[in-house]
This record gives sequence, structure tokens and C-alpha cells, in this order.
Amino acid sequence: MASDTDDRLHEELLASRLAFEGTFLRLYQDTVRAADGHVGVREYVRHPGAVTVVALLDDGQILLERQYRHPLRRTMIEIPAGKIDPGEAPLACAQRELLEETGYSAAEWFHLGGFHNAFGYSDEKIEVFVAQGLKPARAAQDAGEVIEVFSAPWQDVAAWIREGSVTDVKTIIGIAWLQQWLDGRWPPR
Repeated sequence: MASDTDDRLHEELLASRLAFEGTFLRLYQDTVRAADGHVGVREYVRHPGAVTVVALLDDGQILLERQYRHPLRRTMIEIPAGKIDPGEAPLACAQRELLEETGYSAAEWFHLGGFHNAFGYSDEKIEVFVAQGLKPARAAQDAGEVIEVFSAPWQDVAAWIREGSVTDVKTIIGIAWLQQWLDGRWPPR
């Protein structure tokens, strides 16, 4: 397998500028020289990183959220997730987000790995956790974060993914990795 630091494919950074800075994201525009000598522009979003949690209830169901997502102009079904705060460890973020969004805490945490969900235009990496031993606590959703929490068997969620009614990538990956983990084929890291 080729290394991700393969110098034969490396692009030389010639210039970089911050094109837009919002409250959450930063858009950069870089000028690069590609491995074939071509000079081009790369635009990408800098993201602080995120976590997602497959919260597994004792009865085998998982916690899910319905949340309106403005870019799509519709309510989506997804597993709990959130942005990592500066200096925050991914596990601490997962614990905080689960409590804030769902009102549950968990006794056991397993890290399944991480993935880059859109590396063609963003450096965002999402770390995936499984939480077990759930206990109701008190939710403290952020202002403007209106979330409806419900539970369903993970197998139903897998069917919703297959039929196309759940299209959120972190939920798709979370369910696929959960299945591997439950089958013993994917030990936590």
C-alpha cells in the first residue's frame, strides 16, 4: 500500500490566503504546483474536527436525532455528533455532545476510528465512538439547536440507509462500523 506521504504526488504550496472567515468555518484559497508541474488553485474549508456517537441502548436500539439542516432545507435523521472545541479531546467531546444533544450519559466508550468525510474540499475528520451503559441525564442543547431524540433498532436504520431515506455520511459509516464491531470483526482502537 502506498504511503499518504508519497512525495511523487506531493503538491508544492506557492501561496495561501484566507478567502472567508465565518463563526464556524474558514475557507482558504491556495495556489499550488502539482506533481506534473501544472500551477492551479485549491479551495478548501478548514474545520476543527468532529465526533459522532453510536449510542447503543441496553435493548439493542440506538439513539437518533431528527434535526433541521439548513443547507438541505429539510429535517434529517442522524446519530449524535458535534464539533470538537479548541483543546478538547475527542472522547471528552463525544461525552459532552451525547449529554447535550440527547440527555444521556454513558458508562462505556469505544473508539472505532476516524474518517475524512469530504477531503476534496475540507480537512474535517470525524472520530466515531460507540457508547454503552446509557443512563438518562439532563440535555442542555445549544441555543438554536432544536433536536428531536428517538430510538430505533440499528437494523432499521441500516434499512433506511439502503432505501435512501437516511443519507447522512456519519450515520451511514457509524452503522456500518457498529455492525462490524458487534460481529467481532472490528475491535475498538
